[in-house]
Amino acid sequence: MHKIQRTARSARLSRPLSAFREFLRHEASGGYVLMATAAIALIIANTPLAGTYFAVLGHHISFSIGPVSLDESVLHWINDGLMAVFFLLVGLEIKREVLDGQLSRLSRIVLPGVAALGGVAIPALIYLAFNAANPDSRSGWAIPSATDIAFALGVLALLGDRVPTSLKIFLTAIAIIDDLAAIVIIAIFYTAQLHIGALLAAVGVLAVLVACNRLRVTALWPYLLGGLVLWFFVLESGVHATLAGVALAMVVPLRKSPPGVDDAASPLHRLEHALHKPVAFLIVPLFGFANAGLSFAGFSLGNLLDPVPLGVALGLFVGKQLGVFVTAMAIIRLGWAQMPSYASVGQLYGVSVLCGIGFTMSLFIGNLAFRQAHLIDETKIGVLAGSLVSALLGLAILRIVKPALPSEDRIVGEGESAPDPI
Repeated sequence: MHKIQRTARSARLSRPLSAFREFLRHEASGGYVLMATAAIALIIANTPLAGTYFAVLGHHISFSIGPVSLDESVLHWINDGLMAVFFLLVGLEIKREVLDGQLSRLSRIVLPGVAALGGVAIPALIYLAFNAANPDSRSGWAIPSATDIAFALGVLALLGDRVPTSLKIFLTAIAIIDDLAAIVIIAIFYTAQLHIGALLAAVGVLAVLVACNRLRVTALWPYLLGGLVLWFFVLESGVHATLAGVALAMVVPLRKSPPGVDDAASPLHRLEHALHKPVAFLIVPLFGFANAGLSFAGFSLGNLLDPVPLGVALGLFVGKQLGVFVTAMAIIRLGWAQMPSYASVGQLYGVSVLCGIGFTMSLFIGNLAFRQAHLIDETKIGVLAGSLVSALLGLAILRIVKPALPSEDRIVGEGESAPDPI
């Protein structure tokens, strides 16, 4: 009996870091890799290697298996194919946090939830203030609405323990809710003409995967194989293919585990742990490298005042901090939520500024919103400008301001109970 108990206990402890702590570590360090690859892409795009860079991204790769035939450029394989894996991880994180994590209790959802909604709405309104009258550019209203968690946590990691863990959780929760909002926005507003046959086939595959979940199938291979077929039918249906990753995540079984420990027998935990490193260190940096390349030939500082880059940059830098900070402080003052533990108002504002770092998802939505090359380039200018200024100002604020209490920083989830407010 004791041997069985020790075996069960080791199965739970075989993953010494909780998913959330591993998420923070990988996302922060992955953020540095993303910054480096984006910078390299910018440099290459403005050197004699630019022609080769853009030619490789435009090169078509095709394959066929029986009646299935696909022919896409390298850029599209990255954006429609590899990024589906990124969205699969996002979906897994959302499901885990809602069912068994930091967003599983209403008291923990209120503050980041309301702040995230403000951080989605205000940037969109600021963008539309400059672009509503232009039918070619107003479809980009959602570009400045998302926070890049890898970049933001990378900046926070530079500050070490100067920032309470409660604020890191707050920022992560906002980014996760941002991603959920982005998924809904993409599904509703950035879906092409639907092909009903392929869509019904995708629904059929999803129904089979739901049945696997109900039958308590815990092996991952049926879900992954079904997910590949699901991705193809979603791609053919006109719905953006990356949403297949989110749909797949919703049907992967989750076995709840004690705080601070991930159950090694839970399919969702196993898949999430397996994907963290490839997504953080390969897929997202590759996306950044493929999409951040921008030639500055013919551009001047005056181009920052064009409606698209100005709307995106101000939406990220002004809109995100206003939307997050003002709404967060409002519900705290109303008594609907409490200030994050050990955090001061100044620190909350600094983290709100960091929410204006919107690199990965902003570029992704920009590629969906626009087909004209010059608008995509203008989007890149706005995203880079808004994200850079948000990162620098947020870093400066968090280096200057002090926490509410100089006491030790408590890490939620490592064998201790967390306070209700995030």
